[in-house]
Amino acid sequence: MALIITDECINCDICEPECPNQAIFLGPEIYEIDPAKCTECVGHFEEAQCVQVCPVACIPVNPQWVESRETLWQKYRRLQAEAKSVPGAG
Repeated sequence: MALIITDECINCDICEPECPNQAIFLGPEIYEIDPAKCTECVGHFEEAQCVQVCPVACIPVNPQWVESRETLWQKYRRLQAEAKSVPGAG
């Protein structure tokens, strides 16, 4: 599953730097999460870091992007491989 930031977001800028996959970005009005990059921190941490630091608890699971833990691991491995193939990264 990927996470989603709801419209309760106060644009506090705390979640974005916590994301190890760089899946969080500032959208037109609030921060957003790219579901193709969100692994809920699988591969990095035991718990999603953005959820841990969010002061208004506005980052639930995205019901439109349901993935198993194994799928999240596969996504993590793919993202890591992509990062290593980029010159100057990894």
